[in-house]
Amino acid sequence: MKIFKNILLVVFLFMGMHLNAQTLVKESFKVWGNCEMCKSTIEKAAESVDGVKSSKWNVSKKTLVVKYNSDKTSIEEIKKKIALSGYDTKEYKATDQVYNNLHHCCQYDRQ
Repeated sequence: MKIFKNILLVVFLFMGMHLNAQTLVKESFKVWGNCEMCKSTIEKAAESVDGVKSSKWNVSKKTLVVKYNSDKTSIEEIKKKIALSGYDTKEYKATDQVYNNLHHCCQYDRQ
């Protein structure tokens, strides 16, 4: 009987681990910007998306590395949110109005 209880306990533990498992994905992509103020805005925009665990934008390479739970969001949603904050990616462009409201040092040369 004790072995049966132990087996049930192990089964429930594995079930609980499976339910709590997250599908974390790490991706990087180009985001245009210029400075540390851009870095802060880009990272905050990415991290405001539900499911994003971390983001780090490299000022010199203009590349964002983002870790997110793919069960909760997608890379497209993250890129859209960044564009809404004024910064372009290859797939999503900020509107001229939002871009023009960026601080003058953050207004990068648009593609």
